[in-house]
Amino acid sequence: MPFAHKPVLVAEVLHFLEPRSGEIFVDATVGGGGHSSMLIHRLLPGGRLIGLDRDPEAINAARERLADYSDNVELVQADFRDLKKVLTEKGIGAVDGLLFDLGVSSYQLDNPERGFSYQREAPLDMRMSPEQELTAADIVNNWSEEKLATIIWQYGEERWARRIAAFIVAARKKAPLVTTTQLVDIIKAAIPAGARRSGPHPAKRTFQALRIAINGELEAIRTALEKLEEILKPGGRVGVISFHSLEDRIVKNCFQQLSGRCTCLPDFPICVCGQRQVLTVLTRRPVFPSAEEIAANPRARSARLRVARRVLKGKEGE
Repeated sequence: MPFAHKPVLVAEVLHFLEPRSGEIFVDATVGGGGHSSMLIHRLLPGGRLIGLDRDPEAINAARERLADYSDNVELVQADFRDLKKVLTEKGIGAVDGLLFDLGVSSYQLDNPERGFSYQREAPLDMRMSPEQELTAADIVNNWSEEKLATIIWQYGEERWARRIAAFIVAARKKAPLVTTTQLVDIIKAAIPAGARRSGPHPAKRTFQALRIAINGELEAIRTALEKLEEILKPGGRVGVISFHSLEDRIVKNCFQQLSGRCTCLPDFPICVCGQRQVLTVLTRRPVFPSAEEIAANPRARSARLRVARRVLKGKEGE
């Protein structure tokens, strides 16, 4: 199937990141090239865009979409936690702008073969890169009940995590779980009927938890953001689009820490944490899509954008 993914918060990204001609930008989650196609227009003439993605199908789709800009765009199949290494290999010390669009793409959700969707029959896969070994089937068939319950609670914030884990273990004793619909049926059976009558799809949180665990998503976000001082030029901007509270909490905390916010206990007499300002946060609260965008693209509903700017040299106190 064709790689289709509608970028979210495009106008807001362009407003806050302010791409200008001649600058170097990184789209750390290039997907089908939606955001990149908008950024490169602002970076020309003379600008350069580096696009990363773990998914080779995304890289191929972005290459096709951005073919007219091949002299100014370089695409790399890589995990964004390795961004510093990628830039070093390309002889780039630091960049003017950086964008992360986290989570799973519409293409990955809608492609049954990928196994991300709880609404389609598919193999239990959920890998963002085919080069990864761990799959959803490996987790649900081999991990202990305690470990399953822990990830479903921590990564899915699912109140019925223990029941779901117990039902999975009981079901796999009869036969291995191999499809998404098998898992969905088990989850529905585990959650009491009253709890299934309202709220999101009963399998949503468990599928989110499995996807995060398989792809190491939260660890990747922390690793990448901790390197912002090395990656961004003074005055450079970084924007992060997240789609659920776990991602957004990490982004918010990393931005606060890098903005020099004191982390000492409130009743401690003096500051000893030694925090140094690396970023100035430009969005005190996350920026959400407009009602018009949500009407046109319902999947944008949960998106939120946070933006920060690397402080200028000698102005850490600004």
